[in-house]
Amino acid sequence: MSSSGGSKPSPKAAPAKSDAPPAPNGAEAASNETSQTAATIRVILADTQAIYRVGTKKIFALEDDIRVVAQAENLGQVLAAAAKFPADVLLFEAAISPNAPEAVSEVLKRAANLRVIVLSPETDEETTVEFFRRGVRGILPRSVAPEMLVKCVRKVAVGETWIDNQSVNWVIEAYRSQAAQLTSPRPKTKLSDKELLIISCVTQGMRNKEIANEIGTTEQVVKNYLRKVYDKLGVSDRLELALYCIHHRLLQGSGKGQIPEEVAVSAANVPALTE
Repeated sequence: MSSSGGSKPSPKAAPAKSDAPPAPNGAEAASNETSQTAATIRVILADTQAIYRVGTKKIFALEDDIRVVAQAENLGQVLAAAAKFPADVLLFEAAISPNAPEAVSEVLKRAANLRVIVLSPETDEETTVEFFRRGVRGILPRSVAPEMLVKCVRKVAVGETWIDNQSVNWVIEAYRSQAAQLTSPRPKTKLSDKELLIISCVTQGMRNKEIANEIGTTEQVVKNYLRKVYDKLGVSDRLELALYCIHHRLLQGSGKGQIPEEVAVSAANVPALTE
């Protein structure tokens, strides 16, 4: 028999506690995922042909820093993807829309920080310049080599512009031509007496309703005339119209009155088109 007076077993020592609080479950994995995501270039593929989308996605799958987050085969899907999926670069086939530059503008309205690279079989001077005016960051031929495509995406993703020597010359020439038009002594555009009268009223700070009362017509007719004038002179709003008049002395000798410079350059004195 065992003796009842035997020694009691000693209690087990409690494990030592760390002074630092334990990390929440998954914190380390989340941290790694965040750092990996931060270095990843997120791409939206927009192409009318599935074979190009599949091939391009396979090219990017070989790169650790590029990930395709969405694909689109028509403009509606492109606009939806741009609004729904956070992305860094959009590879946009020009043929996806009959008016590709306008389509680019629509995309950037929904995702202003998205950098657009246009893929096109060929581009001319006018289209190239218009693409860059609309915010495109790069233009590539559809026959581009895979390594060149990857290089372009990386360059554009960090804020650079991908443009070849020919396109550089086209863009520079376009801006030179625009500057020459702004500084030429007189415009070549023929304006009617009523258009000149409306321009004179605009530069005097009159609103559409006041102009309509002045010339005996409706506000809608005034708006229609202004849009025609904007198209003829290549301006986009009343302030640009007033500045154009200053540069070209548009109303001098027309019998419609002169434009004081302090009136023309004051944005507060030039109401918006909708007013």
